[in-house]
Amino acid sequence: MTNLKGEIMKEVKLTDKFTINKGRILISGTQALIKLPTLQKLVDEKNGLNTAGFISGYRGSPLGNFDAQLYKSKKLLDQYNLVFQPGINEDLAATAIWGTQQLDNFPGEVTVDGVFSMWYGKGPGTDRCGDIFKHGNFSGTHKNGGVLLVAGDDSPGKSSTVANQSELAMMAGSIPVVYPSNVEEFFEFGLFGWALSRYSGLWCGFKSVNETVEQTATIDIDVDSFEFVTPTGVVQPQRDVHYKPRTYSPMQDEIDVNRFKIPMAQAFARANKIDKTPFLASTKILGIVTAGKSYMDVLRAIELLNLSKQQAEEIGISIYKVGMIYPLEPTGFREFAAGHQQLFFIEEKKEVMEPQAAHLLYNLAERPSMVGKQDLNGNTLLPADVQLEPMSLALSIADRLAELNLLTETIDARCKELQAALGQAANMNPATARSPYFCSGCPHSRSTKLPEGSKATSGIGCHGMALLTNPNTLSASHMGGEGATWYGIAPFTTTKHIFQNLGDGTYYHSGSMGIRGAVASGANITFKILYNDAVAMTGGQSHDGPNTVASIAKQTLAEGVKKVVIVTDKPELHRADNAIPSNVEIKHRSLMDEVQRELRDIEGTTIIIYEQTCATEKRRRRKRGLMEDIAKRSYINEAVCEGCGDCSAQATCISILPNETELGRKRKIDQSNCNKDFTCVEGFCPSFVTVYGGALRKPQGVTMSEELFACLPSPSAKPLAQACNIMVSGIGGTGVITIGAVLSMAAHIEGRAASVYDMTGLAQKGGAVYSHLKIADKVTDLNAQRIGKCESDLIIGCDLLAATGQDAIQSIDKNRTLVLANSNVNPTIQFQFMPDVNFNTKLAETTLKNAAGEANYIGIEATAIALNLLGDVIATNMMMVGYAFQKGLIPVSAKAIEKAIELNGIAIQFNLNAFNIGRLLAHEPQKVIGLLSQTGKVKSEFKPLENVNEIKAHRVQLLTDYQNAAYADRYITLVEKVITADKALGNENGELSKAVARGFSRLMAYKDEYEVSRLYTNGQFAEQLNNQFEGDIKVKFNLAPPIFGKRDPITGHLIKKEFGSYMMKAFAVLAKFKGLRGGVFDIFGYTAERKMERQLIGEYETLIESLLGKLNDKNYDIAVEIAQTAQKLRGYGHVKENNVEATKKAWVELQKEFEHPKEIIYKQAV
Repeated sequence: MTNLKGEIMKEVKLTDKFTINKGRILISGTQALIKLPTLQKLVDEKNGLNTAGFISGYRGSPLGNFDAQLYKSKKLLDQYNLVFQPGINEDLAATAIWGTQQLDNFPGEVTVDGVFSMWYGKGPGTDRCGDIFKHGNFSGTHKNGGVLLVAGDDSPGKSSTVANQSELAMMAGSIPVVYPSNVEEFFEFGLFGWALSRYSGLWCGFKSVNETVEQTATIDIDVDSFEFVTPTGVVQPQRDVHYKPRTYSPMQDEIDVNRFKIPMAQAFARANKIDKTPFLASTKILGIVTAGKSYMDVLRAIELLNLSKQQAEEIGISIYKVGMIYPLEPTGFREFAAGHQQLFFIEEKKEVMEPQAAHLLYNLAERPSMVGKQDLNGNTLLPADVQLEPMSLALSIADRLAELNLLTETIDARCKELQAALGQAANMNPATARSPYFCSGCPHSRSTKLPEGSKATSGIGCHGMALLTNPNTLSASHMGGEGATWYGIAPFTTTKHIFQNLGDGTYYHSGSMGIRGAVASGANITFKILYNDAVAMTGGQSHDGPNTVASIAKQTLAEGVKKVVIVTDKPELHRADNAIPSNVEIKHRSLMDEVQRELRDIEGTTIIIYEQTCATEKRRRRKRGLMEDIAKRSYINEAVCEGCGDCSAQATCISILPNETELGRKRKIDQSNCNKDFTCVEGFCPSFVTVYGGALRKPQGVTMSEELFACLPSPSAKPLAQACNIMVSGIGGTGVITIGAVLSMAAHIEGRAASVYDMTGLAQKGGAVYSHLKIADKVTDLNAQRIGKCESDLIIGCDLLAATGQDAIQSIDKNRTLVLANSNVNPTIQFQFMPDVNFNTKLAETTLKNAAGEANYIGIEATAIALNLLGDVIATNMMMVGYAFQKGLIPVSAKAIEKAIELNGIAIQFNLNAFNIGRLLAHEPQKVIGLLSQTGKVKSEFKPLENVNEIKAHRVQLLTDYQNAAYADRYITLVEKVITADKALGNENGELSKAVARGFSRLMAYKDEYEVSRLYTNGQFAEQLNNQFEGDIKVKFNLAPPIFGKRDPITGHLIKKEFGSYMMKAFAVLAKFKGLRGGVFDIFGYTAERKMERQLIGEYETLIESLLGKLNDKNYDIAVEIAQTAQKLRGYGHVKENNVEATKKAWVELQKEFEHPKEIIYKQAV
């Protein structure tokens, strides 16, 4: 294989990142943390030490997937004698780490010379470990061991309840902290940390952030270069700095740390040059002091000012890159500071280095001025509470240059360009936001619901997203504090009881203590322990120890709770479990509301263990053959569906999709995404059937030959002066991250440098995800991991709404960015709560066009093309990559991309076809249209009839089929009256006529038992089933017969029941009796619901006729709005009754407005 320069490249393997220790590799931050202890083992072997490694901690963003990757890497860990022991929680894990340094407690009984240990945890985990960190740090490490504390900071709070800055907590325990700026530095800084820990006896903190942990980058590695020297001439305490068995001397420990160990750490940092001076001006004027991610932002800021390293140094700019941010090494820093006029401290969030530096320089006779969070006048210069942006930093640096008389005309002109770009930088429109929510079939959709009149407190975990949609769900506490906020406030409120949501993982972590506290307080509280059999929030990991329904029941009863009830979708399994205490009731999940009402009336602490396996984990297990995949599916008869949304009210499941039809928006099941929870079936609607047996009929797509793509020319790849910035946006779980992985690997294969930073947040829950991809000719051109404001060259909007999110839209520059967007929009979660919600497709497109300029926007119906040509929407993203590539927007070759797809190893031919279809669409769109014509689906978007006569003709036929021609005549009479009134106002195809033509037919064709029967037996339902399923299937119906159906004892609503396939025969008979409708022999017509429906027809008819005589230009729009309300009169049973009640109230208000329309007054501007 050759790269762009024609040089021979060796074959790349996915395992290179772990097997190559000298050379160039492509590796992520998480993978680097796994590789790091293997390098320490190699270094120790080289130095004649027989050591082992120990890793323990607790998951959490940005280290949420670290333990899952460690599990997968067991063979690698075993090869290097590395023990991975996940912690029950962060502080117990840290205590185990402390134990690994106590080998000297067991003289003559140890099997290794020392244990180097790694603790990991996110920011809140670091905070909760303050006690153990201080104990362990003050007691010392083993001379051949060492401790590295990897703290994962979610600085912007994307996946946290609070934003993080972990070094502050570690500083409180006198723990040195190193801060790598990118993936490559993970190795140097990690090995430095263990070496420092061995030398000084201190633990060493390792600050990681989203941008470094979730970065995948091209790096150069050489294990032989990692050698550390021991400083000389350093004063040490009389007693050993390392762990001392059976020693109790807290005062002396503190003296040793403060007077000796901290200075030893500083000396070690100086001796091993962990702090560096990458820029050094010959005439020192402005010295920038920075570290970690901020250093990468500074490099990008210098680049944005169009300054090379040499030019910056000639102006008088120096950069001091601090590797160990605490304690700041004094000698090297003072040497750097000497001679500079001003030091500019650029740190993200709260300042750490600046106050240390002030302490070091304060008493010097000659010292530079210092600015950072504030300028010399005390005005805010850099924010202490949000992330830094390279473009804003560039202007801040220019401001310093201006103050120091260093601003050239060229830099000043560039600053004006940057200010103009910032001024036009777009911001996210909340109307097009894509929110995360529970996965399809998630148990939390049911378990977090509350009985009327109750409140709940949320917690940490997926179930916390109930906070986004349920106004009676209150904010969470930290892990382990669940319930305590309630028994603090309970004495001061008239509220008698509250529910507390508690995930099973959190229960095992520390949540059981919250239950103990509630029992002790005597508070009236019900803990809902949501047992999902997996830690779903961070990737579906198993529990960190034995944690069963039976053990939780026993433990909580032993704590003294008043009552425990198990609620489950499989009560028969738990009733057969002899480990469950006999006094624990077991109820089906359908009784959850009843159970909650019962327990909220019991004084004291009660427990509901809601057991149902995580839906996504079920899907994984079924794919792997670890769980039976039941041959059962829900299906909606489109014709019977009213689009009322009650199925979503019951399930709030994202697999319920809108189905746009001529008769309005209905609903359908996304069978490819459905996780078979079946709560949707409980929606009060006869359109739901259950299909047993058979299988989904897979879309066939189009047969493709190699000749189809043979004519595709390859765009030329040009040398890159700077990194090419590509922002990929989409929905979590649809392969967006794969796009970044494939393209970064393609660049790596060609010998180019690549960096991809995946900002996921709650993306795995259907939220927006962004991949910040950078491709460059040199590794040194890959500075800041994030693509900042106005910095994108290309946006690949795999999801149109995600492309309008803040990460993507703020990166658009009208003079630079091209936007390629998928114009087919996936529904948002709002659809589950608002049946008629507008997905704002046009608004999203307008937003992007306004941001980039219309000429720089390309929209393609990617989802529809992918489904129709390739048989699966998962092809969408790779197809868009092909389109962008063919347009010359991706600076790697087709062969490299194809090789990267092969290396990825998943659906190789399918993805190659998707890539090439995208290329073909860009090069010869007519060929793609020709392929689509073979499927009969050239256009994907449904367009309703807009001509009133066509609408009328369509509905007349519908009503004739519904009843007869005479029945349809009544419809024609009213519609013709409205058309005449419209024409009198000059409206040839008036909106009022169309609204009445649509609305009146809906009311007249109310779906009684005869119509539902007809719609099941007229042949269309059978045809739809055949199109969706194959094999031997049986259909059962979910109905609530009004005459002999049972009612819910709490709500009084009819309860649905499953009926067998024999109902098709009953339907066929019943459909023939439609002529009885409304007559004396219509037994169903005597129910209150049917009487209401017949009455509505007359009321609407009278209402519309009353408007026509008073219709004018001023009240016309109100008349249209009144006519359109007929679309709200939908549903069955109590659902329809509620809609009718709400609509009639709206009629009253709208009629008042119709009679007295508001005047629109235009005032002249003064």
